[in-house]
Amino acid sequence: MLNSLISPSCPAARRTVSLALIAAGLSASGMAAAATLSVGPGKTYATPCPAITRAAAGDTVEIAGGTTYSGDVCYVSASNLTIRGVNGRPRIDAAGANAGGKATWVVTGNNVTVDNVEMLGARVPDQNGAAFRLEGVNFTLRNSFIHDNENGILSGAIPTSNIVVENTEFGHNGYGTGYTHNLYIGQVASLTFRFNYSHDANVGHNLKSRAAVNTISYNRFSSTPPGVTGSTASGQPSYEINLPNAGTTYIIGNVIEQPAANQNPAMVSYGEEGASNPGQDLYVVNNTFLNDDTARGTFVQVGSGVTVPVLLQNNIFGGTGTLSNQASAIDRNNYRSIAPGFLDRANYDLHPSANALVINAGSTPGVSASGVALAPAFQYKHVAGSEARVNSGVIDIGAYEALTVAAPTPT
Repeated sequence: MLNSLISPSCPAARRTVSLALIAAGLSASGMAAAATLSVGPGKTYATPCPAITRAAAGDTVEIAGGTTYSGDVCYVSASNLTIRGVNGRPRIDAAGANAGGKATWVVTGNNVTVDNVEMLGARVPDQNGAAFRLEGVNFTLRNSFIHDNENGILSGAIPTSNIVVENTEFGHNGYGTGYTHNLYIGQVASLTFRFNYSHDANVGHNLKSRAAVNTISYNRFSSTPPGVTGSTASGQPSYEINLPNAGTTYIIGNVIEQPAANQNPAMVSYGEEGASNPGQDLYVVNNTFLNDDTARGTFVQVGSGVTVPVLLQNNIFGGTGTLSNQASAIDRNNYRSIAPGFLDRANYDLHPSANALVINAGSTPGVSASGVALAPAFQYKHVAGSEARVNSGVIDIGAYEALTVAAPTPT
């Protein structure tokens, strides 16, 4: 109809209308891709999975909080999808069901973001179920609570994938065999793990990653003493952080605590299955390590295949244990003590108490071999949060600056 109204002798007019039609089509397509699907009591979809299954690339699925959705399991196939809880945090309980014998949600789409959900109850016949099974490229998880699954996150080997996890609590995930964990990240390009609280893994690790590059910053890794009420049951983790294939790794500004009852005396393990990742450089800077096992411990265990010296700088190492089994490790401005002084150790207020060997006693961390700045910019804030780290010009040792910033000593 439009073409019949345009004179063949007016190519400019015909071209203008054609471009307008193309633009209108692209606009309509963009609008369709930006649909929001609402889930919850009285909404278009009563439970999440029908909406997730119906969603197209670029859509957003909003799940009403304050509601438990039981047995609602599925594949997340659309790419560029955002799934988020609204008006509170929705509770997704697998309740004995699974998608594909793998997980509560099997994520096969690329560039999927999940925000503000609680996931629990993932169980499968082979005892390797997960809240999230990652099979697509790139995944982001934020502001969530992942607990009491056989795995919290289980990622396959996806060499081009980048995974980001932030402001999320993981607790008491693991079947109890030592092969399942709070998180198990496979051979991916990178893992960014920041501002999280990972605790009480059930015999497995609080974090396990085979990523080529790991940025693990401003988190708390710990456990609840048996009998003490917490957000999950108490657990006995193996490693707090396990990086079995090495890889370029930044461990900066974390609280890393090993409970008295544990499954392995090492707290951070690096390259113990062979340094098969391209990078072998590990930077452990401005962390607070606490070993509650009074009989044994290794703070940073390094596999024999790792030939690059580990950098250990500005850390507090509290409790019994060997600093590192790597003879060539660089020990720079660290503070060792059986009982370091904190404002309230029992309640994890780990700001340092007055101690000239800690306050204003750190050294400038500089940059990594690839030029990444190593100085901490934040510090962990419970639960699964962060705050800016501010110093007087000279950095304190450990994961926290002293609450009262003292003037630097004149030199």
